[in-house]
Amino acid sequence: MYATASRRYADEGVLTASPARLLTMLYDRLVLDLQRGELAQRSGDVATANKELTHAQDIISELRNSLRMDTWSGAPGLASLYNWWLNELVGANIRRDPERVAQVRKQVEPLRDAWHEALRMTTASAPTSASA
Repeated sequence: MYATASRRYADEGVLTASPARLLTMLYDRLVLDLQRGELAQRSGDVATANKELTHAQDIISELRNSLRMDTWSGAPGLASLYNWWLNELVGANIRRDPERVAQVRKQVEPLRDAWHEALRMTTASAPTSASA
């Protein structure tokens, strides 16, 4: 029962999150998947590594597909980075190379932190609704 309630709560959080919050949630999960995949590779757990790295690739693909190339000049550069991450993770998964996973994670983490900071700044500067 608790697991079902917890899952429903998490689902509601995703459904009601702003686009900026969804972005930070995706980056948080991406880092977690990369950490888990790297650890699984280092311990020889091929099945878990594959599952985590495949999920990380799914997240990166979603991030890439959500870029609005026509409205943001930085989108093509970020798309290229996402493509590189995808290629690295596919190679890391095939060759069971945790160092390649670590290299991607080390690039993802600063971006995740920057998106969190941007969200914090926009949330802090957003006007609050006053009660009458």
